[in-house]
Amino acid sequence: MVLTDTHTHIYYEEDPENRKSVIQRCIDNHITRLFLPNVNTDSITLIDDICASYPEMCFPMLGLHPCDVKANYQEELANIHSAINNRRIYAIGEIGIDLYWDKSTLEIQRIAFKQQINWAKSLGLPIVIHCREAFDEVFEVLEEEKDDKLRGIFHCFTGNSEQARRAIDLNFYLGIGGVVTYKKAGLDVVLKEISLDNLVLETDAPYLAPVPYRGKKNESSYLIYVADKVAEIYETTIEQVAEITTANSVKIFGI
Repeated sequence: MVLTDTHTHIYYEEDPENRKSVIQRCIDNHITRLFLPNVNTDSITLIDDICASYPEMCFPMLGLHPCDVKANYQEELANIHSAINNRRIYAIGEIGIDLYWDKSTLEIQRIAFKQQINWAKSLGLPIVIHCREAFDEVFEVLEEEKDDKLRGIFHCFTGNSEQARRAIDLNFYLGIGGVVTYKKAGLDVVLKEISLDNLVLETDAPYLAPVPYRGKKNESSYLIYVADKVAEIYETTIEQVAEITTANSVKIFGI
């Protein structure tokens, strides 16, 4: 059995011994493929370091997180774009629109989002979308950019059935993480209307830890709890969930 965490910030754990322990717990739980989203210029070297240490397990992506789209965003984008030319990456991400923290930056978030979508198209790469309280705004951009090159993952999908189907119709997989284990989230009801063939799994570690660790620091080894819950929803085995969602991740990332 091979489980794939398609979205983890494991690189925030900089202590070598702690990192080694986290990686070992992943291996013990059959989580042997970790995809690492970038957030800004500062995190590039952190991702480089862990990917160099664990090249068979850790795979990088690069992008500017919408919460890091500030006044100097074009400088940040230039630095990230330059970094893309110097290393192999597997997606542009995480990118998108976040209106939870700051609505005043919507216009420059849109510009940065579209700019990075075009990077992905030119490189033949998927995008990994961060969308928080911004489904309408994100879908508006995606409809504008829609073509046969646009594809990727809706990271941390928590939308309704209509939004799920709309994302899938735009050639996106739904990234399912710890929220699926929360009783009042309602995501289990949404997934019952969506095929497992449209899903990938993720943790977003160190955020959004699943039950039984909700409210605590998340880590990639906890993906096992997400997979267990998804297996319960689809009335299948965790092995089947692992097989399908990992195969989906290979389709997306090409590895």
